[in-house]
Amino acid sequence: MHYVYILQSLKNGSLYIGYTQDSQERLKAHNLGENISTKNGIPWKLVFYEAFLNKKDALSREKYLKSGWGRRSINRLLNNYLTTKPAQQ
Repeated sequence: MHYVYILQSLKNGSLYIGYTQDSQERLKAHNLGENISTKNGIPWKLVFYEAFLNKKDALSREKYLKSGWGRRSINRLLNNYLTTKPAQQ
C-alpha cells in the first residue's frame, strides 16, 4: 500500500504532508528527528491518512494536498478537528 499522510506538531500546531509505504515507521522516523523538514516540530501525531494501491496516485494526491487548493481541502476536511481545543481531541 501507499499512503499520503498529514501530521500535526504537538509543539507548534503546524501540519506536515507526506508520502510513505509504511506509515508507522515513517511516524517514528519523524519523531526521532530523522527528517530535517520536521525536526523542529517534534513531537508529531498522525491526524489523517489515505491509502492507495498505486504509487503514482498517492504521489499525485500528495502533490495536490501541498498546493493551495489542497491546503483549502485539508482545512475543510479537518475543520472540526483543527478548530477544537487540544483537550477535546
